[in-house]
Amino acid sequence: MAEVKYNHVTKTFGDVIAVNDLSIDVPDKEFLVFVGPSGCGKTTSLRLLAGLEEITGGDIYIGDRLVNDVPHKDRDIAMVFQSYALYPHMSVYDNMAFGLKLRKTPKKEIERRVHEAAKMLHIEELLDRKPKQLSGGQRQRVAVGRAIVREPQVFLMDEPLSNLDAKLRVSARAEISKLHQRLGTTFIYVTHDQVEAMTMGTRIAVMNNGILQQVDTPQVLYDTPANIFVAGFIGSPAMNFIDAKLAEQDGKVIVDCRDFGLEVPEDRVDVYRPHVGKEVIFGIRPEDTYDPEYAHPGIKKALIDAKVDVTELLGHEVIVYLMTEHVGPFLGTFDPRTSARVGQTMQIAFDMSRMHLFDKTTEMAIR
Repeated sequence: MAEVKYNHVTKTFGDVIAVNDLSIDVPDKEFLVFVGPSGCGKTTSLRLLAGLEEITGGDIYIGDRLVNDVPHKDRDIAMVFQSYALYPHMSVYDNMAFGLKLRKTPKKEIERRVHEAAKMLHIEELLDRKPKQLSGGQRQRVAVGRAIVREPQVFLMDEPLSNLDAKLRVSARAEISKLHQRLGTTFIYVTHDQVEAMTMGTRIAVMNNGILQQVDTPQVLYDTPANIFVAGFIGSPAMNFIDAKLAEQDGKVIVDCRDFGLEVPEDRVDVYRPHVGKEVIFGIRPEDTYDPEYAHPGIKKALIDAKVDVTELLGHEVIVYLMTEHVGPFLGTFDPRTSARVGQTMQIAFDMSRMHLFDKTTEMAIR
């Protein structure tokens, strides 16, 4: 078991900066998830830790050991790839045992580790099969099992669920989370899927254009995003963003969105008053946008009129696309009993206690 430390790590490919001054401390036994869009630098960050790419600048530590110049095979890590990378001519047992055989691990110890991992992953009956005889989910578990038998200090996983269908991904997420709890080992996981990140990570590191945007627990990222990128990336459906200007009327601070004005809650007035007169971005999540008839009691409601453009019934909720003359589309997730119908103008409610404001120039959250 070991902590991992990225200390001002940079990686360039020619003129392209893939990872830019990355600094993160990953405590022992944590499950850290790198998340972000394609090309954001998350996989490169993982490969730098694994020793599959050379660092351009900075330092990486595993435990107390600086590993910048340590070969991949000597870093005491195990990696699960997106493609699983199983040997097609070998049985499941031999795939799982292969790395141990290369290290000249005693045969009895290999048998113990492989059977222990197979039992943990419920693939004991598959040990004699070849990869072509397995389903996608079974191959994924074999790839994880091959990493487990190494008994490494750190597990690295690069989008291991991306080849699975949606239903299987849900169960596989739970399996990997339980595996982390049982093994008590440091896990570092890469995904572009923010739902995977939110449900699995102890902490999440959000990256964009090679730069770490914010690293924190899933709930903190959801409740207090540092900037517009994090706010829009974390949460599904994504947060609504509306161009606005802060104004003051009769001692009250108002978010002026042209078609409607929204009064800022009293407990935030002192924070936002210094920005009166400035252009801002008003952010509100779809789940904080209600049909007033079914709004939660006790919320700080601000009522506006909006036209219903599209509705999407999901059974447990209705996603409603809304618009006003100068604003739209923006989304609400309504109670399925809502009377919202395409083409009608209806009253909707924002929960202003859950509002966000961002500086229009810097795109940083106004705290």
